[in-house]
Amino acid sequence: MPTVDITTSQNVTIEYELGSVWERVFASLIDATIVLIFWSVIFAFFIDGVGSSYGFIFLYFLLFMIDLAYHFFFEWYKNGQSPGKMAMGIKVVKLDGSEPRLTDYVTRTSFRLLDIYLTLGMLGTFFASGSTKSQRLGDLVANTGVIKLRSKFHLKLSDIKKISTLEDHEVTYPAIRQFSEKDMLLIKSVISRYNKYRNESHRNAVKSTVTHMMEKLEIKERPKDSIKFLKTLITDYIVLTR
Repeated sequence: MPTVDITTSQNVTIEYELGSVWERVFASLIDATIVLIFWSVIFAFFIDGVGSSYGFIFLYFLLFMIDLAYHFFFEWYKNGQSPGKMAMGIKVVKLDGSEPRLTDYVTRTSFRLLDIYLTLGMLGTFFASGSTKSQRLGDLVANTGVIKLRSKFHLKLSDIKKISTLEDHEVTYPAIRQFSEKDMLLIKSVISRYNKYRNESHRNAVKSTVTHMMEKLEIKERPKDSIKFLKTLITDYIVLTR
């Protein structure tokens, strides 16, 4: 399954599974159904007042405008998810690790005219199928991608270490309680990526993560074994929060 590496603002690289073309197509069909239902209500309300071809042209133009507004609003308001994307468990993200901005959503929505409307979705499907990051033209311009939220690459703390009771482990860093499970999963991802790819980039990611955690936990002396330190933080967190 195609994946993409996204580096967060904390210099942590996370591997995500990309949403497939078919998942995006089905999400679009769900969204199109919702838009058509809403448009049909408007059409039924104005049908008696439509007396010429210009009236019908206006109503069909209105359909496209509603669709554009629908996708822009939901992706912006729901952080990259329209109702269709929510149903399919996929989401729009920035591939540089930053949060998508208003202009990114505007760009993606604007290119629907070319990706979807004028080519009946064929151009968007062509680009998404041929791109290594499954990006349609609007994604390429906005530097966005669509990832799976229910991905097999998502980690669970229960997969990291099984600890039955507090007596099994002596907590070294009690202040780790202030962090979230998401933070611990990021640390686990750094460790996993380092173990899989022993290169300079991932060594630097480990160093950066250790430095960041030392600052947050107010630790003065740098640990001799960075991986052991990060694993200890995870174990402490599990013990303190289970």
